[in-house]
Amino acid sequence: MLAAERQARILQEVEHLGAVRVSQLARLLAVSEMTIRRDLDHLAARGSIEKVHGGATVAGGAKPSTDEPGFEAKWAQQTAEKEAIAAAAAAMVRPGSAVGLSAGTTTWTLAHRLRSIPDLTVVTNSMRVADVLHKAPGGAPNVVLTGGVRTPSDALVGPVAVSSLRLLHLDVVFLGVHGIHPRAGFTTPNLLEADTDQALVAAGQRLVVLADHTKWGMIGISTIAPVDRADVVVTDDGLHEDGRASVRERGVELVVAPVAGVGPSRARDTAGVS
Repeated sequence: MLAAERQARILQEVEHLGAVRVSQLARLLAVSEMTIRRDLDHLAARGSIEKVHGGATVAGGAKPSTDEPGFEAKWAQQTAEKEAIAAAAAAMVRPGSAVGLSAGTTTWTLAHRLRSIPDLTVVTNSMRVADVLHKAPGGAPNVVLTGGVRTPSDALVGPVAVSSLRLLHLDVVFLGVHGIHPRAGFTTPNLLEADTDQALVAAGQRLVVLADHTKWGMIGISTIAPVDRADVVVTDDGLHEDGRASVRERGVELVVAPVAGVGPSRARDTAGVS
């Protein structure tokens, strides 16, 4: 394994676990502890991690569970991964369906691909998503935008949004999340958004969660749903095997979208199958 590959794996472990020990990484990567220490020095010099006695932690420490970046800040992150995930998700949508889209940059990316699918009705609590769909040429989807209070990530949340969603019945809901954790489930840093997303999930016959590999191990203040509530989780091929296994163990279908060739094709990793 090349040094760059090894360091990328180390960074992945730090981001997934929050903190790692030198001895743990040496066993995982089958190299000496001295090699790991040199790798940690390199990553720390780049600002990718923080070195601590005997190991490393996430740079700047773990983010607060209520940390909520704005839409523009999130939009610029993992763009290739979001495109791959959106392509895989769009292939699941049939013409004439009633579709729910939560707020978020991954669902916003998906919205661009839904514009070409005929006879859709899309329910969303995202002004950004609604704007993308309204601007679709030709036969634009019918769009139902919930009311509510605007969050820093441009979601509409609160009692108005929840009450409107409780009256609806959708074929499939695509849910973007702040984080995924085996114990905490699918989470958000905004308490009101959790209530709204829960209502959106309840309105759907089928739940598809969209999350790139950097969301794994992150925990927001409020749980939207446990992992096993999802029918499908769509992620990118940067997800480590521990994350894949945690989904499969819960009987949830895992769709792994290849980032290199963003398009309609996708690799499927079904529950219980490697």
